[in-house]
Amino acid sequence: MNLGLLYALIGAGLAIFLCGTGSSIGIGYSGSAANGVLSEEPEKFGTMLLLVALPGTQGIYGFLTGFLIMMKVGILGGQIVTVSPSAGLQILLSCLPIAISGLTSAIYQGRVCAAGISVASKHPEASMRAMVYAAMVETYAVLGLVASIFLLFVVKI
Repeated sequence: MNLGLLYALIGAGLAIFLCGTGSSIGIGYSGSAANGVLSEEPEKFGTMLLLVALPGTQGIYGFLTGFLIMMKVGILGGQIVTVSPSAGLQILLSCLPIAISGLTSAIYQGRVCAAGISVASKHPEASMRAMVYAAMVETYAVLGLVASIFLLFVVKI
C-alpha cells in the first residue's frame, strides 16, 4: 500500500467533499429564499438565478483542487506515481485552505445571497448590489483556492 498516495487522495477527497457540502448548504439557503419569491412572482427567475448559483462556485474550486491532485499523482494520467508519506501529507495539508474556506464561505455566501434575494425581490434595481456583497464572501474562497494551488505546486513527488 502506498501510504503517501492514500494521504494525497484523502486530501483530494476532503477538498471535493467539504467544498461540495458547503456549496450544497449555501445553494439550499439561497434556493429556499428564491423559491419563496418565485411563488409570488415567477417572472423574477432570471434575477434570482445568479444569486442562487453563486454559492456553487466553491464546489467547483474543491473539484479543481482534487483534479489537480489526481493529475499530480498520475491517477488521471494513466501512470500512478509512488508518493512518499511525507509528500502525501504535504499534499493533504495543501488541501486544507480550500477545503476549509470553501466549506465555510459557501455556507455564509448562501446566507448573504438569501438576504440579497429578499432585497432584490422588493427592489429589483438593487440586485447587482446584492451580488457585490455575495462576491465579497467569494473572495475568501478564491484566496483559499490560490493558497492550495501554490502549496500543491511546491510539493515534490
